[in-house]
Amino acid sequence: MKLSDRLGTAPPPPPAAPAPVAAPEPAAVVAPTPATSGRTGPPPTPSADLGRGRAAEDWLARKRRIQAHIIDGLGPVLSAGTAGIDLAAEVRNRFDDAVAATNTVTNAGQKQRLLAEVTADILGHGPIEPLLADPDVTEIMVNGPDDIFVERAGRIETTEVRFDDERHLRHVIDRIVSSVGRRVDESSPMCDARLADGSRVNVILPPLSLKGPVMTIRKFPEQPLLMEDLVQVGSLSAATAQFLSACVEGKLNILVSGGTGTGKTTVLNAVSQFVPSGERIVSIEDAAELQLNQPHVIPLETRPPNAEGAGQVTIRDLVRNALRMRPDRIIVGEVRGPEALDMLQAMNTGHEGSLTTVHANSPRDALSRLETMILMSGVELGLRAIREQVGSALDLMVHLDRLGDGRRVISAIEEVQGLEGDVITTQTLFSYHFTEGGRDTSSSSGYLRPTGFRPKVLDKLQRSGVRIDRGLFAELPETNRKGR
Repeated sequence: MKLSDRLGTAPPPPPAAPAPVAAPEPAAVVAPTPATSGRTGPPPTPSADLGRGRAAEDWLARKRRIQAHIIDGLGPVLSAGTAGIDLAAEVRNRFDDAVAATNTVTNAGQKQRLLAEVTADILGHGPIEPLLADPDVTEIMVNGPDDIFVERAGRIETTEVRFDDERHLRHVIDRIVSSVGRRVDESSPMCDARLADGSRVNVILPPLSLKGPVMTIRKFPEQPLLMEDLVQVGSLSAATAQFLSACVEGKLNILVSGGTGTGKTTVLNAVSQFVPSGERIVSIEDAAELQLNQPHVIPLETRPPNAEGAGQVTIRDLVRNALRMRPDRIIVGEVRGPEALDMLQAMNTGHEGSLTTVHANSPRDALSRLETMILMSGVELGLRAIREQVGSALDLMVHLDRLGDGRRVISAIEEVQGLEGDVITTQTLFSYHFTEGGRDTSSSSGYLRPTGFRPKVLDKLQRSGVRIDRGLFAELPETNRKGR
């Protein structure tokens, strides 16, 4: 079916030691406590802080006793293999015995909370499990055991979620990275990994992180967003969606650019759905995120070096290997370094219709970044030769921005027209027009509209047998623009 048919509050301070009690003196004068902005009522007393601290320590001790007892009981089950076993049910079945065996006294509410926390610690990702299950959360930022933020609807907010301590956080981190065959420790304190649902995970440890272990999780929807979904939420117009679908079907080489968190992978995934099902696709990523539904897809993933510093496989290695795999299309999740040269050479040597993304603040900045990456490749090329490679390889650039209100939009689509003198020339085909506010304001409205220029790639699309309505590029009267 054609796309046109489908579109129609802060944690308590640490316990303080009680101040020594002096002998009573008559008419003692106490200096007033300076007022604190936002605080109502008297400040907490040291004894209250101490009581809360002891309660937290007691809760943690009870939870760890129960957890250890359950894990001991699960040992024979796990050693026999987990195939066909409901581990969550096994934990629940052993919970009451563990409570009794450890002499843990609880009421009904505490018991329910203990069961949830113990189950999450043993089988899941600890206290962040509810955040991972929340469909409105798109990013989880763990800045330490008791400092956790999330992103909802494009806005960052604090949470009340806490890990027990740094050891608890490290336990969850180790479980995540080990599940994909990676490691993170003081000798290798940075790591990229992914969860079973495809969420991307980045971890950085001391001594590089001065706040202790830091983990960032970028979540992705279970079902990838389709192009019509992006039209519905206002990321692009229906006319732009039809044009992009034709460009992918017609095997144009496309570069998706944008800053961090602007939705580059989402757009790359959406446009990739228009690759014909009969083509062989090789996708290359640092951590697999793309969700391609075609029947003939070969996903490749990089590998970091082992403890001895050997065995690393980079994106550049995989791009070179992909050329020997008879691909019809090569899709690189993101180019960051010298692999940009190999990607452009592949585009220039018969692997048309390839797609990739790059971090950049504008389309022109994306071209400059590609030039810099090629210079990193170690191949002796002059600046003009580099620009000839870029200008002849790329057909289209799609640039994304995140607006001040959190919305992610395609802000420009530019055609790469080649080299004039020593400059790569481009032509803006679609640009984002603000009707209220601006890019950085907290409230804005606008739409992606055609600039009125007819792209040169229409001839290439026609030779590929792809027809497109040329009226998509004509400017319309102001009253009709939003419907486009």
